Amino acid sequence: MANTYIEDRARELADFVIENKCTVREAARKFYISKSTVHKDIVERLRTFDMERYGKVKKVLEENKAERHLRGGLATRRKYKGE
Repeated sequence: MANTYIEDRARELADFVIENKCTVREAARKFYISKSTVHKDIVERLRTFDMERYGKVKKVLEENKAERHLRGGLATRRKYKGE
C-alpha cells in the first residue's frame, strides 16, 4: 500500500517535471513537499520501477543543471536592480 502511494507520487512528479521542464524546487513548491523528497522520488525511487520516465526526467534535470549558473546570474541582477 505505502509503496503504491510513493510510486504514484514519483510518477506524478516526474510527469510534472517533464511536461513543464521545471526545476526540483518548482516541483516541490507545486506539490507542497520538500525538494529533498522530490529529488529522492525522481532520481532514486523512479529508477527502480520506471526506467523510461527516469530517462526523460534525468534529461530535464541535466538541462537545468547546465543552465543554473544563468538563472543564478539573472536572480542576482533582479535583486540589485530592485525588481
